[in-house]
Amino acid sequence: MSPALMPLFPLTTVLYPQGVLNLQIFEVRYLDLMKKCLRDDTPFGVVSLLDGNEVRRPDEKIQLAKTGTLVNIERHGFVTPTLMEISTIGSQRFKLLNATQEKNGLWMGEIQMMPADPVIEIPDYLQGSANALANLINSIDEQGITEEQLPFRKPYKLMDSGWVANRWCELLPLDKTTKIQLLALDNPLLRLELIDDALAAQGLLKQ
Repeated sequence: MSPALMPLFPLTTVLYPQGVLNLQIFEVRYLDLMKKCLRDDTPFGVVSLLDGNEVRRPDEKIQLAKTGTLVNIERHGFVTPTLMEISTIGSQRFKLLNATQEKNGLWMGEIQMMPADPVIEIPDYLQGSANALANLINSIDEQGITEEQLPFRKPYKLMDSGWVANRWCELLPLDKTTKIQLLALDNPLLRLELIDDALAAQGLLKQ
């Protein structure tokens, strides 16, 4: 697939496919972008900031990660005429080949789409990671937390190595560099193996 030009939303977070990201939009450049995405039913790219701030500052140095995730707007609403709240869902990973900033401050990126994770059933030796996630989801349900408040949506693919790995990547307090490296991995089984090690190191797996 040839490279494509995509509007970017740099953030301090790292988003994975099927992850949920809620945002408050108030800068003019992003309000205009969201209106365009809603009108045309098109995605935008979320990419992590390695250096710089989410809110535009004059003459600030910005450095963007080389791997990001496309998102689609799931829900939106205006709190005021200049404040929009949106809920987005991550779809596909991409490599950021080049990025330029327009006069209004909006970043545009030349991106190359990355392959979707193949569905790989969780092997027995990694089943503890899936069980721990299932227990967490059950405890959340018992607390009466609504689906809209969760960082992911149903269906819960607890037999899929990539899905389980991605959810833990978002939930665990990993440093940003590690999260970006995990996002860039094309092998979801390897991603889950690394997450399993992190869960074990934090004592989150039952022996």
